[in-house]
Amino acid sequence: MNNKLKNRIEATDTSINALLKDQKFYIDYFQREYRWQEKHIKLLVEDLTTTFLKSYNPDNKRSDVANYQSYYLGPVVFSVNPDDGRKSIIDGQQRITSITLLLIYLNHLQSNSEQRVAISELIFSEKYGEKSFNMTDELREPCLKALFEEGDYRLQESDDETVQNMMERYEDIVQSFPEEIDQSALPFFIDWFIENVVIVEITAYSDENAYTIFETMNDRGLNLTPSEMLKGYVLSKITDAKQRAEINDLWKNQIQKLHEYGESADQTFFQAWFRSKYAKSIRPGKAGSENQDFELIGSRFHNWFKDNHKTLFKLKSSDDFYQFFRNHFPFFVKWFTKIWNAHSELDPDMPHTHFINHWGIAESLQDPLLLAPINFGDDDLTIKRKVDFTSRYIETFTVRRAVNYRKFGQTSIKYTMFNLIKHIRNNDLAQLGENLAKEIKNIEEKWDGVENFGMHGQNRKFVKHLLSRISAYIDNLVGKDTNYVSYHHPQGRQFEIEHIWGNKFSEHRDEFEQEGDFQSWRNSVGALILLPSGTNQSFNSDKYEDKLEHYIKENTYAQTLHPAYYVKNPNFLKSNLIDELQFKPHPQFKTDDIEDRQELVQRICEQLWSTDYFSLYQ
Repeated sequence: MNNKLKNRIEATDTSINALLKDQKFYIDYFQREYRWQEKHIKLLVEDLTTTFLKSYNPDNKRSDVANYQSYYLGPVVFSVNPDDGRKSIIDGQQRITSITLLLIYLNHLQSNSEQRVAISELIFSEKYGEKSFNMTDELREPCLKALFEEGDYRLQESDDETVQNMMERYEDIVQSFPEEIDQSALPFFIDWFIENVVIVEITAYSDENAYTIFETMNDRGLNLTPSEMLKGYVLSKITDAKQRAEINDLWKNQIQKLHEYGESADQTFFQAWFRSKYAKSIRPGKAGSENQDFELIGSRFHNWFKDNHKTLFKLKSSDDFYQFFRNHFPFFVKWFTKIWNAHSELDPDMPHTHFINHWGIAESLQDPLLLAPINFGDDDLTIKRKVDFTSRYIETFTVRRAVNYRKFGQTSIKYTMFNLIKHIRNNDLAQLGENLAKEIKNIEEKWDGVENFGMHGQNRKFVKHLLSRISAYIDNLVGKDTNYVSYHHPQGRQFEIEHIWGNKFSEHRDEFEQEGDFQSWRNSVGALILLPSGTNQSFNSDKYEDKLEHYIKENTYAQTLHPAYYVKNPNFLKSNLIDELQFKPHPQFKTDDIEDRQELVQRICEQLWSTDYFSLYQ
């Protein structure tokens, strides 16, 4: 090998278009897994779409996009074999995978558009009539192919962590992509995404150099974080040496607690805390608008604090700084971490905080909303109830939007949620309950959306959430001790969505002429239940009358399909809440029965998410 070429390292800024067009990348064995989580992909979509919308003007020509604000996505590192040109990804696989998933979604989104942007060659290259995806990994091929061609992929038992994550992150993209980027704005956004998003491409011609670059880039070095710069400023304002040393030790202790939740959890905390209690303004949605409190806290909260501590925090003297950070700082760290714990583990005092971890809004809005009503000095139980109330509002909002096929990405709802943050800031419990009940009544999307709601390729995650909540709720009404976790993510055997109708159009020709109509009814939420995975697989294609004998052995919601359940469980109908729901058996299951169950689901939702909950502790 030519030593001069072997030792060469090249770095250039490039666009997504230039990076991906007709390229082929091989993924090194040591980093094959795609591990991005929901928060990573949602943050990427939020950052990209927010940056684009800051510049977008409907009166522009597409050529004007060249002058829009750019977005820096970071570096990627490749190792190129100088003998055969084989290009391996050393660092950046997570981002390139995420970009590919977003490109696939954008390609589907523009399928009916009059102005289509040629982006398919950024996803795959074609030779001799055969398509192969830019990231060469045989385990990913079936998933990528199905997503590209159908917009959906049914996970197989053999699929590894990467494929499962890819499918889940694709669903997150579908959910979080803002409605503001409609068909007229879409070609502008795609142009901007593939040309104005900047990536630094670093290429080495030996693995040794490539790995050296990788290690150097992943070494944190000595750069100060915004939290560390905030600490330096706060300590500089405390003139008493003993007090300064005390706050320094306290700060280290609190940051250590936050770092147990992630390397950047301290920065997420300060953003949430400052937004929840002190932010007064947010950037208007017009092109060219300047960033306000909400955005400045998100980007440079240490600088924002310097500019605002006198007016918004009322911190002027050395003692002001000492007392504030000695008392308020650890208090809000304590509750921020308790909230994060309640996201992960079901806390009976604030169960909805766990629910919104699986079906909530963007972290940048959710975290400050949950902290907003907490008052310094509130007792523990009051705080838990405040957090639970606010979490219930968030879940009600997201479920109502979802059953009406409305999205709730950060860009779409940030003004609504920021105004709510200010509205519930420092509320007492009774005031909070009243305010949230009023806000729920003002939600534009109503429960009657359930009438036409069903499962499609990108909303399985929500349907699983909805059916888990319904199944646990009906169980509880009859005295069973199951809960949401029992159905949504149990420790043992998992539950899957069961179609009450098998996928056999031929058996339903008495009601349907077109298979598309049959599939639409089959996917209606009234025609779906949850069953243990093995049970679901063993008889999911059987006729309804045969399945019914299995349903009687399952969860209450499934059991209510069988006429025998009403005979064997006479106490079932004695509950007032059950009586209000108007259950009835279904010895057969035709379209009329699906309509009945669809209406039942609506009644359950109305009862389950009733605003009466907010008066429980009044």
